[in-house]
Amino acid sequence: MRYTDEEIRKYFMQLDRSRFIDEQKELAVLDRPLPIGHGQTISQPSLVLTMTLKLELDSEDKVLEIGTGSGFQTALLSKFSRSVYTVERIKTLHERARERLTDLGYRNIHFHYGDGHEGWEEHAPYDKIMVTAAAEEMPENLINQLAPGGRMIIPVGSFFGQELKLIEKDKKGRVSESTIEHVMFVKFKKNVE
Repeated sequence: MRYTDEEIRKYFMQLDRSRFIDEQKELAVLDRPLPIGHGQTISQPSLVLTMTLKLELDSEDKVLEIGTGSGFQTALLSKFSRSVYTVERIKTLHERARERLTDLGYRNIHFHYGDGHEGWEEHAPYDKIMVTAAAEEMPENLINQLAPGGRMIIPVGSFFGQELKLIEKDKKGRVSESTIEHVMFVKFKKNVE
């Protein structure tokens, strides 16, 4: 069953962003990115919602998320999919998000500490992929792990300019891309910390 934009918006408006940050909780109501430590940020809420809506989530979807971060985006994906496989390269953020999301009662999330460039091959293919850090070029590993008929949202570009891309793979495996908007995300790094 495909979820409507209205269903996703309604849940999103009830999701308390302050529960996903440890400092500056009073700023959680603002529509802007906020620091979560280790040079990372929690994205502005309006962008999180836009990215989620563009995935066109379905209750049967298996979703790969690259960049767990605070777990805010993960929580939204979890609510509107069968399962979420989330990868985080910074150990402290990985552990905090796993504890936070487990405490909040999310039960369909699988956590992996590792390099997001590799995706999570073991559980591929994925119906949807959400990438929350900017890649300088399109990661082939992630495209390969996207199922036919799947959709991926990924920021692509350098520090000087990034485009939020929608990647679609048709039933025959042909890949197309379109630009949603210009954005500014932290860099998609290839190492773990």
